[in-house]
Amino acid sequence: MDFLLTEDQKSLKKSIRDFAQKEIQPLVKEHDEKGTWPEGLTKKLGDMGLLGIIIPPEYGGAGYSYVDYVIILEEISKVDPSVGLVVAAHNSLCSNHINVFGTEAQKQKYLPRLTSGQTLGAWALTESGAGSDAAALKTKAEKKGDGWVLNGTKLFITNASLAEIAVIMALTDPAKGKNGISAFILEKGMAGFRPGKKEDKLGIRAADTAELILEDVKVPAESLLGKEGDGYKAAMAILDGGRVSIAGFSLGIAAGALESSLKYAKERVQFDQPIANFQAIQWMLADGFTELEAARLLTYRAAFLEDQGKKIPKESAMAKLFASELAVKSSSMAVQIHGGYGFSKDYPVEKFYRDSKLATIGEGTSEIQRWIIAQKILSEY
Repeated sequence: MDFLLTEDQKSLKKSIRDFAQKEIQPLVKEHDEKGTWPEGLTKKLGDMGLLGIIIPPEYGGAGYSYVDYVIILEEISKVDPSVGLVVAAHNSLCSNHINVFGTEAQKQKYLPRLTSGQTLGAWALTESGAGSDAAALKTKAEKKGDGWVLNGTKLFITNASLAEIAVIMALTDPAKGKNGISAFILEKGMAGFRPGKKEDKLGIRAADTAELILEDVKVPAESLLGKEGDGYKAAMAILDGGRVSIAGFSLGIAAGALESSLKYAKERVQFDQPIANFQAIQWMLADGFTELEAARLLTYRAAFLEDQGKKIPKESAMAKLFASELAVKSSSMAVQIHGGYGFSKDYPVEKFYRDSKLATIGEGTSEIQRWIIAQKILSEY
């Protein structure tokens, strides 16, 4: 087992850190307060290869490994988790669903647009009555002639207002339940397909989150992504990799909060000495950095296994569970170490605190992760 990053990975880590500091950091405060996505950033992310991270080069992607992907997401999210989430949703969900389950024609048509930064992609499974119980979705796709007609509303969809390409899960045979769910590729401009209410969120405010509304949307037969009835199974497979990305996103939040706290503790003087000299602060930092390394190991292991083509529902759930809950714990501790300044927008930890909670909810709540893990260990032992 090799726990060392390669020279290429070290170089990648530095280049993403430099990019994040130069291109993302100056935008953070303004767009967090306004709740807007800095649209000029999309093209820059594309130019850096960050919108096609795990997509093969023949479709315009960077062809990076999942371990590389985790490194990238940690460095981006350490500066702004909003950008980290947008990159994760675009790569892991929309683009990768097309990459893994699309026909050659679909890959050639859509992936170059997604990887170049021409547009962001959205992936729509969640509905008002279908959150953790994803199979309970009500959006329908009915066969009409040689195509389909879609009706329904999707909720809490990342990039919904910005994306020109979206992967939509819909019922093609309601009588079959989850085995009657299929996936479709839709494009902005299709009649009846539009974004709805944009969410005014607690955290991750610069990431666009909105409804997607489908009213008698007519799509051709070639819009079907994968086999009819395989949409739910495909979505669960895509989410396994997606949870690795959310673990990487969570690492960035935890690392950002802890590194900010370490810097502050060395600079903040009370009782004539830096608070870093006090055992109470030292133990918080010791626990936080130890748990951060444990989260990295879980996440890198899941990413490594994904790169080997292994099925990783348990490993990705473990990584996502541990890393996401650490993000919340570390950011809360960071606010405590900062004291009153922890509530000030002049310090980054208040934003990490707000942003962190989404990590334990998105792409499966902590409770769903525990259920997945429990089912696997009960069947394995």
